[in-house]
Amino acid sequence: MTIVNIRRDVDDKFYRYRMPLLEIKIEGKGNGIKTVVPNMSDIARALSRPPSYPTKYFGCELGAQTIIDDKSDRYIVNGAHDVNRLRELLDGFIDKFVLCGDCKNPETDLKIKDGDILRDCKACGKRTYVDMGHKLTTFILKNPPPKRMKGTKGASATSGQSAQADGDEEGANSDDELTRRINAEAERIPTATQRDKAEVDDDWSVDTSEAAVAARVKALEGAMSVLGTGNDDEEGDEDESSPYSQFGTWILEEREAGKKLSAAEVYRKAQELDIEKKHKTLQVLFQALFSENAAAEVESYAPLLLKMVSSEKHQKSMLGGIERLAGLEHPSLVPIGVPKILMALYQIDVLDEEVVQQWGTHISKKYVDKETSKRVRKAAAPFLEWLKQAESEDEDEDDEEDDEEEDGADANGYQQGDSDLDDL
Repeated sequence: MTIVNIRRDVDDKFYRYRMPLLEIKIEGKGNGIKTVVPNMSDIARALSRPPSYPTKYFGCELGAQTIIDDKSDRYIVNGAHDVNRLRELLDGFIDKFVLCGDCKNPETDLKIKDGDILRDCKACGKRTYVDMGHKLTTFILKNPPPKRMKGTKGASATSGQSAQADGDEEGANSDDELTRRINAEAERIPTATQRDKAEVDDDWSVDTSEAAVAARVKALEGAMSVLGTGNDDEEGDEDESSPYSQFGTWILEEREAGKKLSAAEVYRKAQELDIEKKHKTLQVLFQALFSENAAAEVESYAPLLLKMVSSEKHQKSMLGGIERLAGLEHPSLVPIGVPKILMALYQIDVLDEEVVQQWGTHISKKYVDKETSKRVRKAAAPFLEWLKQAESEDEDEDDEEDDEEEDGADANGYQQGDSDLDDL
């Protein structure tokens, strides 16, 4: 899957707002020919909009009928259309219905007020109106974006709306706040280097000799043997011939050979071993693939993670992999690296608030020993505290909006009645 900047006019490889490149598939022939957008849900999730909005926008711009089937995840525009033309139209949708009209930041929510549609920007705080002359606005008013779900990350998976908390420090400043808390917490928590200074001083570099590589591969194979214990729906104990052991060993051997694996290569290997949909694969993936620079690597492998993380069980297994990565493979990730990894996963929508908060309060011996489990969770405290505060601010905002709606209900009742009559 190719990832591009949401604003394709921005030629900055470090631009933080990214989305999958739109893909199409032509089906049928003759009068029944149609253009299917197979990754519309992924695009819509990146834009924090329901997938029906850009699909309907295509129909409005092309004068074509659309078929929107959320249950089966099928989004279709009748007729055969060029992929470049649809990508240009998607740019138009982003400009008109996603980007802030003031700062051109895509971190916005759509809100409906007095029959108008506004883009509420979490970056600059401005609210700007969309062009109410566009045909899509009628569809949006009839199918308003669902309200954000309290306690969930961005309701983008369910409603297309972002759930980033509003407050005095919003949008771009939220990351800075988290960084400050991480650094403050880090000053009070002894690092793995301080705890094991003698060992670290003796072994701070990586031995790349054949014997050392073979030893590390053998050690990883040993670790693979316990990855399956305790899982409900998969095999119990694993040996060297298990697909999970093969998967982890293959990743490590490729890394030791100096090769940087792409997301596509890793996914194809998982498919080859028939484990691409198994939740245990996420645990092996994090332990074997990621390094001390895991927080930055998460972005590189975002398409892979979005493809493989499809349930709460997948998320829990992924967190187990992080425990092994930080607790066993790279202790230097404790304490500062752990919250950065969690933040990176949260930002690409593969980690839900409820899952990580429950994980943070329940020490477990499932993946590592109890002391290591406790140490990793303690390192995650700044991120968990940030989530808790963000949720609290979000609830306050929703309560304020509910009060405003109640206050305006009586005053607008008569006018609303007239509007309903006009519709009839």
